[in-house]
Amino acid sequence: MDMYDLLNDFLEHLEIESGRSKKTVENYKLYLERFLEICSEILNKDDLKPSDITREVLRKYRLKLNRYGSENGGDDLKVITQAYHLIALRGFMKYLARREIKSLDPSLIELPHVVRKQVTFLHFDEVEDMLEQIDLSTESGLRDRAIIELLYSGGLRVSELTSLNRDSINLERREFMVRGKGSKDRPIFISQSCADRVRDYLDARTDSLPALFLNNSRNLQAVDTSGDYRRMTPRSVERVVQKYARLAGITKHVSPHTLRHSFATDLLMNGADIRAVQSMLGHADISTTQIYTHVTDAHLRDIHEKFHSETK
Repeated sequence: MDMYDLLNDFLEHLEIESGRSKKTVENYKLYLERFLEICSEILNKDDLKPSDITREVLRKYRLKLNRYGSENGGDDLKVITQAYHLIALRGFMKYLARREIKSLDPSLIELPHVVRKQVTFLHFDEVEDMLEQIDLSTESGLRDRAIIELLYSGGLRVSELTSLNRDSINLERREFMVRGKGSKDRPIFISQSCADRVRDYLDARTDSLPALFLNNSRNLQAVDTSGDYRRMTPRSVERVVQKYARLAGITKHVSPHTLRHSFATDLLMNGADIRAVQSMLGHADISTTQIYTHVTDAHLRDIHEKFHSETK
């Protein structure tokens, strides 16, 4: 089998056996087809075989990947994007190794060092300022209040929020399950205030549509067979969040993910264990959660002065 046949097998394996999301499979397809394209150029051959992928080919591939944008009339790929390409390649090589197909040793694929950007978050009073801008006399206002409270109280990803149905959330127990990245389920806990705001919104609705949050635009397309024609999209939620951040006079960039960052930051600032925060965010790796530990830095001096004994 040539490399393209094996790539198709690998993508099917990701979807069926590994249970990866459709988006993840699409990204892997893009990254690995680009890899095969570059390798064909390096080796000047189209019928690539697994044995053609050597350490030297990997070296030249990484060099071309680093220059990919400028050599194709665009911007160079960011380091994090290059890392995603290499993660996909390493997964592909591991798959070949498990099938005992001789190719590049996956352990030779080292990821570039990625400097994570410091996360942007809102303080509690900034979130309150946003909420105060909402007109609660309209159904759209009640919806927007419920959206912002749910993002902040539950730490949801925007895709998780827009996929919720009415029957997804238990307002009495104030907890429910969501399916996040990697098709992993995790519990979400919300405050009483958040539950009350979601209930206010649902009580104001007169429809029987299943989606928890509906788009109220008058320019909606005709009803489709899925019944989800009015379900809010991640982009529409993003516009809602940005609207009230702007009205509140918040100058920094604010998105639904900013509220998720704020959720995690608030927990850590109030003494939550980082492993617990990891679970509540649905992070597979603790290192992903550690990007939030910058918030504890401001408290280090206070902790030092409070707990460290002075010499006499």
